[in-house]
Amino acid sequence: MNKKYAIYSPVILPLTTHVGAGIALDNHRYDLSYQVYQERADRIRIESYYFRTQFDFDNGTTLKFQYLEDAISGASPTGVLPGGVQPFLADLEDVRTGVLYALSHQFGDHTVEAEFSRSSEDDYLSYGFALSDKWELNQKNTTFTYGVNYIDDQVTVLGLPDQGKKSYDLFAGVTQIIDKNTTVSINFTMGYSEGYLNDPYKLIQRNETINFPGIPPIPVVNVYSENRPDSRLRQVLQLEGKHFFEKANASLDVMLRFSNDDYGVFSQTAEVEWRQGIGDSWEINPFMRYYQQNAADFFTNTLNNIAVVNPPTYPDGSGPHYSSDYRLSSFNALSLGLRLRYEISENISMSAAYEYYTMSGQGSDQAPSQAYMDADIWTFGLNAKF
Repeated sequence: MNKKYAIYSPVILPLTTHVGAGIALDNHRYDLSYQVYQERADRIRIESYYFRTQFDFDNGTTLKFQYLEDAISGASPTGVLPGGVQPFLADLEDVRTGVLYALSHQFGDHTVEAEFSRSSEDDYLSYGFALSDKWELNQKNTTFTYGVNYIDDQVTVLGLPDQGKKSYDLFAGVTQIIDKNTTVSINFTMGYSEGYLNDPYKLIQRNETINFPGIPPIPVVNVYSENRPDSRLRQVLQLEGKHFFEKANASLDVMLRFSNDDYGVFSQTAEVEWRQGIGDSWEINPFMRYYQQNAADFFTNTLNNIAVVNPPTYPDGSGPHYSSDYRLSSFNALSLGLRLRYEISENISMSAAYEYYTMSGQGSDQAPSQAYMDADIWTFGLNAKF
């Protein structure tokens, strides 16, 4: 078993003061981060290291570079039911490395950015490309953002040639300054994926019998690979509002996100964060996030009631579709956390954060309770700018 997970956070690195002929560097920053994601009961553990640089040139050009490395180990649900002869959990170990380059330039009221990314694992290789524009108008009180993303993935599947997956996203949003202390924004993303969308490490079981002449049928439990559709259309709507309270020297950030796809999954996310300044050097940010989704149309814990005579060894996305992956079940999740930031000087700061994350199934389309997990997430960072 070798399923992948990804934990991301922003990060940065130092630069020289002048780059190129006649182009001065106005500002540079660096950020180093370390994060530990640990699921309880000896489940998944991810140690992540992040490093990012940013060059701000005096001609309106910005160049960014990011490097990340995730070391992944632990155990993850296979998709079969607990208590049987097949393993409910399987061990995994992998290292993921990724790089991202982004180049942006300001053209009057527009800031255009082109981005390239690459991520690799033992059995996964991904290339990403993005192009976006930020358009400021109404004396910079209104900002439109729009663009396109493209991701080309290659997945290693045992017994098959490498399988391809392509993803396309169109996004647009607007941010409006209401007054000197308040902003609101709305963003919409339309995404489409096609190709190999299965998780090659997820299984699903079925109760069957072996028949021999002259003896009673022998009951057995067999396992098969999941079979998701070979395309997925999704929509995401996000609403956000921020307000600064001058007397309290604090701000409130509230976000609502709604997502829907043709798998039949509809999800809602609500997030609230309070940013409290304390004196001249400290900032403390408690936050809460709640997530809820219903199950995919083809989620099922077993194949016992699915009309498929001989489940294929290598599913190709044609029907009937089925998966027992708990992430496609009906569940809710809650995150509670606290971030601390201390400004050592005008140019250097350090930060630390803790987040507790818990999942639980809901309704009749949930996975076994053992599939859902609790996790602790610790993040430490150092930031400098000049």
